[in-house]
Amino acid sequence: MRQYLIAILILLLLPYLGACQRGDKLSQPNGQQAEIFPLKEDLKNKKLSKASNEWFATAGTCLACHQNIEDAQGKDVSPAEGWRATMMANSARDPYFLASVNYEIENSPPYEAAIQAKCATCHTPMARFSAEARSQTVFLSGDQSVLAPQHPDHSLAMDGVSCTVCHQIPAAPQNLSPQNGELDIDLATPFGQRKLYGPFPMSRQSISMMAGASGFEPVESEHIRHSALCATCHELYLNYLQADGSLSPDNDTFAEQTPFSEWLASDYGGQKSCQDCHLARAEGEIPISNLTLQNRYSGVSLHNFVGGNAYMLSLFNNFGNDLGVEANTAHFRNAIDDTLGFLQSQTATLEIRNASLENGVLTFALSITVQSGHKFPTSFPSRRAWLHLVITDAQGERIFESGGYDEQGQILENENDRDPTAFEPHYDRITSPQQVQIYEAILHDIFGRVTTTQLHAAGYLKDNRLLPRGFDKDKVPDHIAVYGDALIDSDFTAGGDTLSFEVEVGQAKTPLRIEAELLYQTIGYRWAKNVMTGSHKPALNFARYWQISPHLPIPVVMQFVTVP
Repeated sequence: MRQYLIAILILLLLPYLGACQRGDKLSQPNGQQAEIFPLKEDLKNKKLSKASNEWFATAGTCLACHQNIEDAQGKDVSPAEGWRATMMANSARDPYFLASVNYEIENSPPYEAAIQAKCATCHTPMARFSAEARSQTVFLSGDQSVLAPQHPDHSLAMDGVSCTVCHQIPAAPQNLSPQNGELDIDLATPFGQRKLYGPFPMSRQSISMMAGASGFEPVESEHIRHSALCATCHELYLNYLQADGSLSPDNDTFAEQTPFSEWLASDYGGQKSCQDCHLARAEGEIPISNLTLQNRYSGVSLHNFVGGNAYMLSLFNNFGNDLGVEANTAHFRNAIDDTLGFLQSQTATLEIRNASLENGVLTFALSITVQSGHKFPTSFPSRRAWLHLVITDAQGERIFESGGYDEQGQILENENDRDPTAFEPHYDRITSPQQVQIYEAILHDIFGRVTTTQLHAAGYLKDNRLLPRGFDKDKVPDHIAVYGDALIDSDFTAGGDTLSFEVEVGQAKTPLRIEAELLYQTIGYRWAKNVMTGSHKPALNFARYWQISPHLPIPVVMQFVTVP
């Protein structure tokens, strides 16, 4: 474990300025340094399930031809090996998602069917669209739930966002951005003639072999590498409850997550796609099938779908037997390593500038430069990042701290973590330990009250998530706008944010040391706390997992300087 931690810390500190010393780390709440997400080592190999119907097949059915594929270094680059420990593969097993669905149903029981259909669209798409093809209703809870082992589509549901989902999504019509789970999968073409899209040309022999073996015909199409493909589920607009209890009309929705639109409004739009950043590519030329080893291609995606949710990946491993995962600890460790590396190398940098001590007052500026192609934090509004800043004197005693947290991942001075009706504002200047700069989305209902209930959310009281390069906060449309005091903060701009600090240190012995880190959580404390209030089994399960493995934040980047 110690070697693993040291490796992570070295990765964190590589980009720092000369003032930084290698291996330095801000303390955990208990004053000790520990592995960010300790993993149990007892999750063993489990075969991928095999199931199919007239429209879909699980990843396990693709293995016969798409396994044991190696690159020039002998590394296994089979697509399912990269996929099986991802959030995509486990979208139906996500315990926070399951608790959230039931939380939404408890808060809005008249709309139970609509909630389940909407959530099933992107989390259990094969079961959801199979039900649509049969003119049936899909359920995520109760006796008829597709998550229940006795349901005929259970294996398809549990396979999450699988091969025959993404590869059956056709190219979107020109000038039309897919959204809201509008996968537009052809449900009419009979089995044996169904198309699977991929980026590479296929020989007649390969097409014939795959169609005969799987019932799916491979078709070359470059759209499989375009961001619009990802927008089908990662651009989501929701109807919300109005004052009279009815749902808002479809032309009046709440923008729940909009990374595709944010990307379009950035310098990255049209230059780098989602797939360019979130999928690793195999080195050199490799075959895409073990039956056509002579047909080799470069730039083959490894299907690792790297993102930022290392916490949930750790829950999948540590409670994998409960959750029914089909990956082992080695798979999850690789996925977590990829996630941490991605967060700590491609998210942001920090710089402490112009530090000065005069008449007992320490002043300095702290600048964040963003490297992501969309807002950070991204997507689902439970996610947050914040600045943790510590000032120590010559004896190492803390004389100032902003953004500290406890063993449950609660930010100590954050209004929203203490009070569900309040929230921390955006700051351009910090002078007190009670002020914490948190980059987050705070939702409000139709009455202007803070909420984390999705069906109640009608807009944003605060959205100061860090902006990508090229994002003009004064000109973008409302659905991706900045909300709250960040809108009038001239130092909160495309590509980053700069804060000024003015801290009274009195007669503290010098030299002083300023330590800063940008921390990140995929599930903020308030969002977790609220869904755990339910009496249903998913809420109780998630509460148990959280109690055993609370979501401590991930250090994205650190910096420190010494002030004489």
